[in-house]
Amino acid sequence: MYRIFLVEDDPVIADAVVRHLSQWGWEAKAAADFSDVFAEYAAFAPHLVLMDVKLPFFNGYHWCSEIRKVSQVPIIFLSSAADNMNIVMAMNMGGDDFIAKPFDLNVLTAKLQALLRRTYDFHGQNELLVHRGAALDLSSATLSYQGEMLELTRNEYKILRLLMENKGRTVSRETIMLRLWESDSYIDENTLTVNINRLRRKLEAAGLRDFIRTKKGMGYLVE
Repeated sequence: MYRIFLVEDDPVIADAVVRHLSQWGWEAKAAADFSDVFAEYAAFAPHLVLMDVKLPFFNGYHWCSEIRKVSQVPIIFLSSAADNMNIVMAMNMGGDDFIAKPFDLNVLTAKLQALLRRTYDFHGQNELLVHRGAALDLSSATLSYQGEMLELTRNEYKILRLLMENKGRTVSRETIMLRLWESDSYIDENTLTVNINRLRRKLEAAGLRDFIRTKKGMGYLVE
């Protein structure tokens, strides 16, 4: 089931769109806190974003720019200001399409279906794991934090993904080792320690101190 995130401050339009998309079998959610749209986006991890241009606090271009720092998720702009300047601005800021208001819900559905099909049927799903403002993009195996992109090694990515997928829960060293080397054969535990320490140093250099915690005698966790 695809998740659609709607950023629309008109409650009548938002309610109508969410109900319509739900009828098509998609999981649709409308933004509630327009002062921090990115936090809601990250928590919901949608497959596609519908973004109004004129919004309280910050406009849709701002939020599109913030999302583009961590993800290439498809973004469709919705606006009554459908002049050439706004359309060009939307595309330049990273938008994938522009739909003028008022719009027909069936036309919106057709555009969504086409964009979702092009994005995911051919390229696979783009998922995001977020913790403390750091976003792990599962499609590119990269971590972004405060606009900076961190390149991860294969093992660093596997460790971080496993811990973030189990956020708030301790993951044993044995489980991590099995994920890393995908084998029941003996691996020197010092090898895991080296990988963990290298990853911690990389996170700390980016400003993420104490991102990975050690539970003595148990394993590691992010919380």
